[in-house]
Amino acid sequence: MRRTAEWVLAACLLIPPLAEAAERSAAPELSATQIIEKNAAARGGVDAWRKIKTMAWAGHVKSAAAPARNLPFLLEQKRPNSTRFEIMGANQRSVRIFDGSDGWKMLPDGKGPPRLQEYTADEVSFARDSQSIEGPLMDAAARGLAVTLGGVDAVDGRKSYRLDFSPRPGSMHRVWVDAETFLELRYDREFRTSAGRTARVSVLYGDYHTFEGLQIPVTIETGAGSGKAGDKLLIDKIALNPRLDDGMFAKPNLPLVRHRGALIDTRAPTSAQQARPSVAPRAPAPSTAPGEKRGTPPQ
Repeated sequence: MRRTAEWVLAACLLIPPLAEAAERSAAPELSATQIIEKNAAARGGVDAWRKIKTMAWAGHVKSAAAPARNLPFLLEQKRPNSTRFEIMGANQRSVRIFDGSDGWKMLPDGKGPPRLQEYTADEVSFARDSQSIEGPLMDAAARGLAVTLGGVDAVDGRKSYRLDFSPRPGSMHRVWVDAETFLELRYDREFRTSAGRTARVSVLYGDYHTFEGLQIPVTIETGAGSGKAGDKLLIDKIALNPRLDDGMFAKPNLPLVRHRGALIDTRAPTSAQQARPSVAPRAPAPSTAPGEKRGTPPQ
C-alpha cells in the first residue's frame, strides 16, 4: 500500500527533496519488533493484508508544477510487484508501468502520438525497492527485512517512533510511526536523480479511513518543507482485489492515433480495463470528518 505514495509522487512528478522536519525527543519505550506488531494491528492485521492481491486507487493530484490544478489519476497494483499509474490530462495521458522487472513510460507529445521510453537503470532500482501493497513494515521479519529503532522524534507535533531499514546495501529508508495510533506518519527514502545524484523523497500520510477493516490514508503529500508548495495525492475511490489482467502491466502497444483532437488507444481494452469503473468510493470515517489531524484514525 505505501508503495502508492512514494512511487506515484517520486516517479511520476518532479519532486524536490523534503527538508528534514523531525525533532529528537524522548528515549524509545518500545522495541522495533513491538512497534511493527502494533502498527500491523492498527492497520487491520497481517492476515487481512495478505488477502489483498490487487488494489486500485482513483483520485486527483494537486501540484503547482502540474499543467492543470487537479489532474485525475488511476493507480493499479498487483502482487508481487506490478504497478500501473496513469495521469489523465486534457486529450493526453501519461502512463508509467512496472512489471516487477522492467518499466516503461508513455509520455505525451503535443505534436504527435505519445513517446514510449524504457525505465533507466536508476528508475528500475527505485521501482524494485518500492513497497508492496501493504507497505514495508508489515510482517517485516518474515520477509527477511531487518528494521531497527532509530529514536523518537516529533512529526507534525506528534510523538513518533523512527524505524530504519535498508532493502539493499547502500540504501536507507525510514518510517515514522505515531506513538499513539501506531499508524505511519511519514516515509523517507533515498534515490538517484536523472543527474546521478543521491536525493531523498519524503512522503506524509494523513486522513486515515477504514476500507473493509483496513486503515488506509487518503491524503498523501510530498514536497512540503522544501520552500515550495507540496504536491498532494488525494484518493477519492479505492477498490480491494479488483480483477487486473497481467497484460495491463506489460509493455504498452504503441502507437496511439489522434482522432478529432483526442488520443485514442488502438488496443482492445482488457477485461480489467473494462472493469475499472467498479473502483469503490472512499469509505467515510465512522465518526470523524476528513481533515482530521494527520495520523489520527477514525474513532
